[in-house]
Formats: sequence, C-alpha cells, structure tokens
Amino acid sequence: MMADDPLVRGELGRNLTFGLLEVLGRAIVVGEYRDKPFPNEAEIVKQHGVSRSVTREAVKMLSAKGLLGARPKQGTFLRPEEAWNLFDTDVLRWLLERRSSLVLLRRFSELRIAVEPAAAALAAGSASPEQKAAIDAGLERMRAADQGEDDTLEADIAFHVAVLRASNNPFFSQFRDVVTTALRTSIRFTNRLAGRSASIQDHADVRDAIAAGDTAAAHAAMAKLIQEVLDLIMHSAERDAPAGVGQ
Repeated sequence: MMADDPLVRGELGRNLTFGLLEVLGRAIVVGEYRDKPFPNEAEIVKQHGVSRSVTREAVKMLSAKGLLGARPKQGTFLRPEEAWNLFDTDVLRWLLERRSSLVLLRRFSELRIAVEPAAAALAAGSASPEQKAAIDAGLERMRAADQGEDDTLEADIAFHVAVLRASNNPFFSQFRDVVTTALRTSIRFTNRLAGRSASIQDHADVRDAIAAGDTAAAHAAMAKLIQEVLDLIMHSAERDAPAGVGQ
C-alpha cells in the first residue's frame, strides 16, 4: 500500500500519537515540567514536528491517565501526582524511571504483599489442573533460567502471573499487567542487591502449597517470598537515605 492510502495514514498517525505520548508522558513524570508550564498545542506541534490532530490525541490520552487537565481560558495544565493513575502501566513504567524509584518499589512491594498472598490462597482453593500446570511451567522456567537456559526475569514474571490467574478472581487477574510492568524493574534491582536471582525454593514452596490445596500455607509462602524482597528494598533505602533518597 502507498503512503497516501487511508489505512497507511491511519497507522502512521497512531505511531506518531503513541510516540508523542511516550515523549510527553515520560517528561511529565520524571519532572521536566515541574518548574515550567506545560507547552500549549502550538508549541508541541512546533517542537515535535507533529500535526495538531496527533497532539490533541496524545494530550487526550495523557489526560485519561490523570497526568493532564484542562480548564476554559486556562488551557492544559499538569495535575498533581495524587491524581495520576498508578495502575496505568505507562504511568508506572515512567515512574520507575525516576530517581526516587526505590521509594516506589517499596510501595509497590507493600501492595504486592497485600494482594499476592491472597491470590495464592485463592489459587490453592480453586485452581484448575491447567492453571496449576501453568504455575508448574513458570517454576520450571525459573529452574531453566538458573542454568542459563531461559530468561530469569521473564520466568519469574511468568510464575507470578500464573498464580494471579489461578486465583480465578478477575480483579487479581487484571493486576497481572501492573505486576508485570513493575517486576521488570523490581526483579532486576533486587537481584542486583541480593547478588543472585530469586529463590527457586521459595517459589517452589508457593507452588507446592497451591498444588496441595493448602490455602494457609500458600498465603504464608507467598507472603514470605515478597517480604524478603520488601526487606531488601527497605534496607537499601535506609542505607542510601543520607545520599538523598526520598521517603
């Protein structure tokens, strides 16, 4: 198809929109506009060489994520951080790029320890044979990764996502996108701090409890696993606090 084909133009427009979304969203979250006003439509068009329609769509998407607001005669403005949608995977990813991401990782781990042990307990009581097999597969991938035969990060994520899905609770299942996004940073960080990859035995304890249908043991095993991560992050935060890490 030629570039003037409507389908091609539509695809190019989407790519430009998402590209502008990425640039502006990251700039907002990492603080580039903390001490200066957010540019108006004409300034964005000129600075980034995009059309007004692309600019409007990107700004609309940023507004839906809670990053921007608009008022009559005042134009577009930055919204306070408490208005940002932290469950939006783009917002979370941009937040994890900030210098204070260690604080965010701590808070994310606090959320995980409230959610994932409950999901593991539910999985122990309701997981289907296929869902248990997916948890087994995640664990086997972790073992393979430990031997250099798989990707350590992706294997760890696959295990946790399989447990969330096995809870058969749609709210916990949809938490998987947030977990996946944040774990890509969290696992790299905690593995570097610990000097090793995640404990396969700790994950095996979760799998075994779910396989046995022991809800209390599944809850305790997952809580132990995440608490170790949280302890590692908090210890690092305390150690680095004098260097300016925020609370």
